[in-house]
Amino acid sequence: MTQDLSENVILTSLDDLHNWARLSSLWPLLYGTACCFIEFAALLGSRFDFDRFGLVPRSSPRQADLLIVAGTVTMKMAPALVRLYEQMPEPKYVIAMGACTITGGMFSADSTTAVRGVDKLIPVDLYMPGCPPRPEAIFDAVIKLRKKVANESVADRRQLKQTHRYCTVAHAMTPVEPIVTGAYLRAETQVAALKPGAGLPMPALETADAVQTSEPS
Repeated sequence: MTQDLSENVILTSLDDLHNWARLSSLWPLLYGTACCFIEFAALLGSRFDFDRFGLVPRSSPRQADLLIVAGTVTMKMAPALVRLYEQMPEPKYVIAMGACTITGGMFSADSTTAVRGVDKLIPVDLYMPGCPPRPEAIFDAVIKLRKKVANESVADRRQLKQTHRYCTVAHAMTPVEPIVTGAYLRAETQVAALKPGAGLPMPALETADAVQTSEPS
């Protein structure tokens, strides 16, 4: 054997065989929480021929090597998602499907419970934008993931380290005053109430607050 394992004929053939077997039998665990998953359900029909890639949906994370997260992830659901990811055997991959999964989507501005991106909880290998993505976009994501699997090496797998990991399962939330008071008609603006509830800077709300304060009374 040569010192450079990548030039070894036996190891190269083993890589090709191993990668071909894995990319031809990706077993996904479907974690659908919102409307993006409806597009994935359409993909399971006979029109798109979902089985051509060897994708067999599994109901147990211990039998899956691909986690597809589709829909909004809330802080209350975050520990369950992390637990499912940890129960999957290595090597494992994650596809983030839809705007709500990637950035929080339309809930990123005023929701106090939506996670702003599933990559803050678990590592993501492929992002699939859209609201919602079409079934053809899901096929494109699967093809890109298959190309990534095809370029991996058995010798380098143990040396690979994830660039980012979730820090903790328990989300520390600071209690704030309730914003659901029912006095919306009497309130001048809800910007001041939404800022502490969101727990993060929101340029859109700051701009709206500046416009309201500059208007003559």
